[in-house]
Amino acid sequence: MPYDVPPDLAGMTLAEVAEAVAARKLPPVSQWNPENTGESGMRIAADGRWYHEGSPITRDAMVRAFSGLLRREVDGFWLVVPYQKLSIEVEDAPFVATDVRVHEEDGRRAITFRLNTDEFVTADADHPIVVRGDAETPAIYATVRDGLEARLDRSTYAQLAEIAIAEGHDPLAVTSCDERFALLRKGEA
Repeated sequence: MPYDVPPDLAGMTLAEVAEAVAARKLPPVSQWNPENTGESGMRIAADGRWYHEGSPITRDAMVRAFSGLLRREVDGFWLVVPYQKLSIEVEDAPFVATDVRVHEEDGRRAITFRLNTDEFVTADADHPIVVRGDAETPAIYATVRDGLEARLDRSTYAQLAEIAIAEGHDPLAVTSCDERFALLRKGEA
């Protein structure tokens, strides 16, 4: 079955984003609890690139397929299928947010991120924006699903900072789906 790349985030309405999210039918990995475990030999680098036994996975379709099987547990990250779960090394976050857009429709404001896997996530109470790092090395993440996060790449981080400056909150913050998300850790200014 061919893969249809979603359109650019800038050209999508909030309703179209919601449709794209609903159309991506992810497997119910949270419901699968296989006893058979092992090592996948896979790693997700901090820049979002996937590797198998040291070699990059260059087929985007493979990365998208594997990303739908990810689960985070207390003891790490796993690729899960009904009969087996395989550990996978994740250097930082399993996803990278590569674009951001503010949607303002019908009096509702929402901030949506596009991920390196062509998924979309809208910041809200269930998908908060999380700040880590420090003033020297800031790191902002969008919560994707089930404890999985996407680190904002540099340009997306800069776009989000511009959105926050335009909103004018003190301290620096953004609002999405009636939730406010600080972009600085407490004590930073």
